[in-house]
Amino acid sequence: MANSKFISVYVCYATKINQEVVKLNLPCNCTVLQAIKQSGFLDKYSEIDLTKNKIGVHAKFVSLDKILENNDRVEIYRDLSVNPIDARRQRAEQQKIDKQI
Repeated sequence: MANSKFISVYVCYATKINQEVVKLNLPCNCTVLQAIKQSGFLDKYSEIDLTKNKIGVHAKFVSLDKILENNDRVEIYRDLSVNPIDARRQRAEQQKIDKQI
């Protein structure tokens, strides 16, 4: 349990293969940027670029200077390689072709 001087936060990042979540105990008034730096993800995943990747807390986009609260979940989003709508359309087209064969 966090005391009055520290909060617990989770920082997560999903690759194409898996999702990694790190639990951190950080000082109160910690920002999203500070939490991401403390998570080690910037060193571990070279593809993370905070000038390009969107960041969220509990699935809502936030800025890097947002002050975190106890039990916040910081999410580092990556660009999707395929638009989900396009992928569904391609699967539907492939199913039509498969049925014709």
